[in-house]
Amino acid sequence: MCGICGEYRLDGSLPDLNHIQSMMEKLEKRGPDHAGTFSDGSLAFGHRRLSIIDLSEKSHQPMIDRQHSLALVFNGTIYNHPELRKELQAKGHQFTSTGDTEVIVKAYAEWGKDCVKHLMGMFAMAIWDMQEKSLFLARDRMGIKPLYYAPTTNGIRFASNMQALLTTSVDTSIDNGALHNLFSLHAVVPAPRTILKGIRKLEPGHSLMISANGDQKLEQYWTLDATRPAEKMDDEEWTEAIHEALRVAVRRRNDIADVPVGVLLSGGLDSSLLVGLLDEIGMDDIRTFTIGFDDQPEEKGSEYEYSDAVVERFNTNHRKVHIPNEQTLQRLPEAVANMAEPMFGQDAIGFYLLSEQVSQEVKVVQSGQGADEVFGGYFWYHQMHAAKDKDLLDRFRPYYFDREHSEMSEMLNPEFVDRDYTSEIMRELLEAPQADEFIDSVLRADTTTLIVDDPVKRVDNMTMAWGLEARVPFLDQELVELAAKMPPEMKLRDQGKYVLKKISRGLIPDSVIDRPKGYFPVPALKFVRGEFLDFMQDILNSQTCRERGIYDRKYVEKLLKKPEDHLTRIKGSKLWHLTLLEFWLQTNNL
Repeated sequence: MCGICGEYRLDGSLPDLNHIQSMMEKLEKRGPDHAGTFSDGSLAFGHRRLSIIDLSEKSHQPMIDRQHSLALVFNGTIYNHPELRKELQAKGHQFTSTGDTEVIVKAYAEWGKDCVKHLMGMFAMAIWDMQEKSLFLARDRMGIKPLYYAPTTNGIRFASNMQALLTTSVDTSIDNGALHNLFSLHAVVPAPRTILKGIRKLEPGHSLMISANGDQKLEQYWTLDATRPAEKMDDEEWTEAIHEALRVAVRRRNDIADVPVGVLLSGGLDSSLLVGLLDEIGMDDIRTFTIGFDDQPEEKGSEYEYSDAVVERFNTNHRKVHIPNEQTLQRLPEAVANMAEPMFGQDAIGFYLLSEQVSQEVKVVQSGQGADEVFGGYFWYHQMHAAKDKDLLDRFRPYYFDREHSEMSEMLNPEFVDRDYTSEIMRELLEAPQADEFIDSVLRADTTTLIVDDPVKRVDNMTMAWGLEARVPFLDQELVELAAKMPPEMKLRDQGKYVLKKISRGLIPDSVIDRPKGYFPVPALKFVRGEFLDFMQDILNSQTCRERGIYDRKYVEKLLKKPEDHLTRIKGSKLWHLTLLEFWLQTNNL
């Protein structure tokens, strides 16, 4: 929805307003409609606005509440803001705007740091208390909206992406733990790490309070309970409960906007179900958007046959976007330049190019991210479920890790690999309390941590590059909390997402429900050959890459000798992984 940034000095000096300006320039795409700044002694805020709710100047940011001596910058959408407004009005608070931004300010005035427990939606925020001289940072439960920060010798800077922070002085040396995570977990680097030592990110479901004396209090305000409910439910009751929660989630993300809302329709079950639910709740003018690419001999480049069936069923206002292969590679650098962190998912270019077209017609879209993680849709869940290992990590690792630690030692030069960081963090996630079964632990780890820094971040970055807000109903807080308590067999049955297929039957075309599991097809970047291979060779053989010295050259040469043979357990190209990180570093002049 927006881009936020700020600087807080703890040494009594004033923030460098040139830093605020340089950071805002890197956030312009996230918020093309308005720019604003605010400073108060040791604190300065910057904000770029994408106008979605209350389009008037009354909801411009930074928002200042003189009555309570508060200032706010905020990125996201609060779906329960109308209900919260009524509750706060009953407590005596008065409002001058109709948007969700002012609701956050009043909520903080009423509940302090606990205000986040009352907010339902996606958000990254910073609140300055002018009297206490304290800074409060918070991020939504599911980590849908990003919040990066850079500790400095005299304070802290924060922003919605790393590129903004890179315009200031930060430590850009490689974080070994993040590097290990990146190459083990499909480009996921769990918070608080990032690939750079000098930049961290606030963890989902956490807040950080920084006092004038320099004290910092990090607090986890939400956890996901993955235990069975006290009152047992049968299959029909679970299906009805999930169906209703989905209706509510979709309605929230459609109704809380003062601009039209579309749907990114891939032709898969998840996005097709969103269209069906919108029709079910009485939405008349459903706008849908689909992208496709040129075919390769081994794979079709589009799923039009499935999306067309949905369009025909619901008579949607549909836009079909087709991207030729030459444009895919030609515009890849643009997509990489808009990645806040390195991302291996080759569908990033697809989302980037689709968002360019969609943003010309709407400002908000609903998207299907999260359904596979919440409802058990990926093939590796079944492999893990069938495994017999008693140790949770040993049951997880063989089906998920892109590389074992031993291969990491072969791939990286010694100074970049010192211990098995990925096993450490995954063991901690899998062994955390409040999960009844192994698969409960796996899906919870995926939903609350791994998905945050893969598909969710990818979609946020690629849509916001064009001032387009993506909303993800499958990651609705109440839906996720309900689904986490559902027995795993209701998810894993019928090759996964059983309960979603049951809800979909009779609602959307059977051809979509019964099709094999699909993945965003980008054939030009999937098959390592031709111009795409030439591109990767140029990056990995560049003098910059060699001098950086992250990769062992023997490992690089082994992959280049047989470029299509070296795949991860989930069929990702190991050569592409190496290329993408190096290309991202070069793109950001690191």
